[in-house]
Amino acid sequence: MIRTIQVELGERSYPIFIGSGLLSQIGDRCVEAGFPVRSPLLVVTDSEVAPRYLPALEENLRSKGYTVASHVIPAGEASKSLQVYEEVMTTAISAGLDRSSAVLAMGGGVVGDLAGFVAATYMRGIGFLQLPTTILAHDSSVGGKVAVNHPLAKNMIGAFYQPSLVLYDLDTLATLPARQISSGLAEVVKHGLILDKEFACWCREHAGELLALDAEALGYALERGCAIKADVVGNDEREQGQRAILNLGHTIGHAIEAVGGYGVFLHGEAIAIGMAGSALLAAKLGRDTAIYEDTVSMLSALGLPTRLPAEYGEDELIEAMMHDKKFKEGKMTFIVPDAIGAVSIVGNVEESLVREVIAQLKKEGSPW
Repeated sequence: MIRTIQVELGERSYPIFIGSGLLSQIGDRCVEAGFPVRSPLLVVTDSEVAPRYLPALEENLRSKGYTVASHVIPAGEASKSLQVYEEVMTTAISAGLDRSSAVLAMGGGVVGDLAGFVAATYMRGIGFLQLPTTILAHDSSVGGKVAVNHPLAKNMIGAFYQPSLVLYDLDTLATLPARQISSGLAEVVKHGLILDKEFACWCREHAGELLALDAEALGYALERGCAIKADVVGNDEREQGQRAILNLGHTIGHAIEAVGGYGVFLHGEAIAIGMAGSALLAAKLGRDTAIYEDTVSMLSALGLPTRLPAEYGEDELIEAMMHDKKFKEGKMTFIVPDAIGAVSIVGNVEESLVREVIAQLKKEGSPW
């Protein structure tokens, strides 16, 4: 069964295909997408994915007449850097990619973000295909945000650049370690927490199946998560308004990643703590405290952290937040839940409130 979702963006619209065995169709999909065989392709992947899938992918593409180059980056967030970006660019230039070529991103969010930024900037923009191999990448591969990190802030150097298609082969998820599965599910349940209470509750009820990678449950969850994001992106491609709601948990989450040097918490883990923090902030702004309790319950069911280690300093986290793209005119902007499945964009959040939230995230037991 292949599930298909369309991201509606006028002439930049593209399909998302979700199903088993889809990587074996990559050559045909490139032909269907209009990439000429005379133009070289570049596959960007990482050191964990390459041994499993790169040889077969290259062989499939070459069987359709394509010339294929590849670049394998070290696995991990540290590869989303200007140095690694330059190295991939060197490979692209050396391989003779032209304006009709495409970059294929096969991996998780790090690979997709980095390879997408290469595609967006090589010759001012060439073709780009997303081939996600993690649950987390169901979110990052959709919507066209591509970027690399700066040591002071995550995703500060980037662009909006839509792929030609997203090919999501569920078979690639079978080898994910348990921690990566939970991390990816943070972004899945996030879409429910933002816009679909029924789906958020479904994720909690079916947490065991999702963690076990049950094909039917996971296929539905990824389809629903991608569909929610596709609708939001279709209405606000460049985050001028509504699309910002997709950043639930990210203001605190990105700061946690930055302070930890992008190596302590996985992205989904940091965002989970951030979503718990946003729910705490909601209570401080007068929302029902049950929102926090439900949020923590849903995240915990998926094996995600909701507390911050004591060694994370308030000053360091606040400093990191001030480098965030959502920091404006001396004030912070947060996505704050009004209920499970409904959020608001709240600006002018006082630093003192954020410090209170950070302090409470470190405490064990009830924050009340």
